[in-house]
Amino acid sequence: CEAQETTTDIQVVNDSTWDSLVLKATGPVVVDFWAPWCGPSKMIDPLVNDLAQHYTGKIKFYKLNTDESPNTPGQYGVRSIPTIMIFVGGEKKDTIIGAVPKTTLTSSLDKFLP
Repeated sequence: CEAQETTTDIQVVNDSTWDSLVLKATGPVVVDFWAPWCGPSKMIDPLVNDLAQHYTGKIKFYKLNTDESPNTPGQYGVRSIPTIMIFVGGEKKDTIIGAVPKTTLTSSLDKFLP
């Protein structure tokens, strides 16, 4: 694995912090379900990092390693990664599956901006 994947500024969420960070958050929350061995996860990682910077102060971004925290993805029916989910007020509002173009992600995210 390349070292660059650890240079992300996006906070990590896991099974034990899920409720407090995602479900009880105010405003929109994006969760990137990923795994270190997944090629497409690595491909969209720079995009997710760019978006996290672009939406700073508007949308919270988290990454969840599906190997380290298998309960949460199971609870939300995540069957393939990368999967990006958008939560508002503790409810899942949107799901984007696979390595998609940045424009697909931004058009999904823009729907949830105040």
